[in-house]
Amino acid sequence: MPGHTPQRSAILVETRALLAPAFPIALTNLSQMAMALTDALILGRFSTEALAAVTLGTSLCWALLAPAFGMALAAAPMLAQSRGAGTRGGGLGRGWMRQMRRDARQALWAVAIVTLPSWAVLWHTEAVLVLLGQAPSLAALAGDYVRPMMLGFPAFCMFILLRGFLAAMERPNAALWIAFGAVVVNGALCWGMVFGLGLGVFGAGIATLLAQLFMAAALLWLIRRDRVLRRFRLLGRFWRPDAARLAEVFRVGLPIAGQMMLEIGVFATALIVVGWFGARAIAAHAIAIQLASFTFMVPMGIGQAATSRVGLFAGAGAPGAAALSGSVAIWLGATFMALMAAVLLVFAEPLAWGFLDPQDAEARSAARLGATLLMIAGVFQLADGVQAVAAGALRGLKDTRVPMLLTALGYWGIGLPLGVALALWAGLETRGVWWGLALGVGIVAVLMLMRWRRMVAPGSAAMGVAVRSPVG
Repeated sequence: MPGHTPQRSAILVETRALLAPAFPIALTNLSQMAMALTDALILGRFSTEALAAVTLGTSLCWALLAPAFGMALAAAPMLAQSRGAGTRGGGLGRGWMRQMRRDARQALWAVAIVTLPSWAVLWHTEAVLVLLGQAPSLAALAGDYVRPMMLGFPAFCMFILLRGFLAAMERPNAALWIAFGAVVVNGALCWGMVFGLGLGVFGAGIATLLAQLFMAAALLWLIRRDRVLRRFRLLGRFWRPDAARLAEVFRVGLPIAGQMMLEIGVFATALIVVGWFGARAIAAHAIAIQLASFTFMVPMGIGQAATSRVGLFAGAGAPGAAALSGSVAIWLGATFMALMAAVLLVFAEPLAWGFLDPQDAEARSAARLGATLLMIAGVFQLADGVQAVAAGALRGLKDTRVPMLLTALGYWGIGLPLGVALALWAGLETRGVWWGLALGVGIVAVLMLMRWRRMVAPGSAAMGVAVRSPVG
């Protein structure tokens, strides 16, 4: 066939192979984001103040629980490389199954270890937010939401870990269906508790807790029912210590956690700055961040699929295939986010109004500002997709420390300081914060792409080390 070169054929084959796990993983991410989006839509109808308060509480919660999330995500490259190492020479003995069980078990231990101190701080959410200059009324509502919601986070981390196991086994569909089920469960419970029982934001927190417990329990139940997967006995001898594997989880997971804390933290800090301009500004920020986060779930899913694919190839000793897989994933993420940029730029105003009650006196000004922020979000969509997928591909090589440092430079060294300067001294207020974030995302994207190209360059010593040092 004219023009159908071997390289082009390899790209098409890898695209199909990557989309097989990426599609359900991305949909799973979208369904998880749909839970937060559902809460925002329901609470926005309850009151603009409730929407603002829950946005503050959720932002603080995710920033402080990022270490636990990082430990859960660390399991994905470890599980993938353990399975990849087991495929070398066609040998699939039981050793790699034991390795994967150890990976999962110690990742759960790591989640438990880092969650406890985060809980201690989050229990005092109201006091923390007041210290950060937020209105006492909003801080009190945020505390009411966070206290029940934070208790479900270990279950959510278990779901993420089990999803990583299924991705390594190239069977991600079960997590997808359970995540969609959780959207329905959360939506019904949230509406019933907020309006039916009149519990307001506290009821929304309880609904999130119950939905997270449902996700973990349902996925664990399905794995235990599967004839092949139950042979791994992932929670078997859970109490058994394994210092070497636990140290490996922390070695891989701490930089991931650090990168997430830097990324989530910069948006949390930006929200604190936005909060200085009142509840209307927070509500507008909530609208924009919810929709920008929703589109981000797709490249995040592609990046998670790339972690598994690149990890499998790295563990199997195939650097060329690992390089091709990650590069194809980055291209897919960039293409999708370019389309989403167009959507946000064209439909910013009607999208903003979808979150607000037209009868609310604050709604018109919040919708106008929200639409402006959505247009700024549209500007950085492409960069956000590139940096997310590139970071996921690098995790497949267990390259996590340098990406963490790159994130620190782009977000905290440049983006946030510029955003604060534009907000406070240039008089742009909330818009200034978002323009600073846009620049930070762009810088991180360029740096991550450069790092990926260096890691997978032909003859790269970094790639050689990654491939010759599989987990276990």
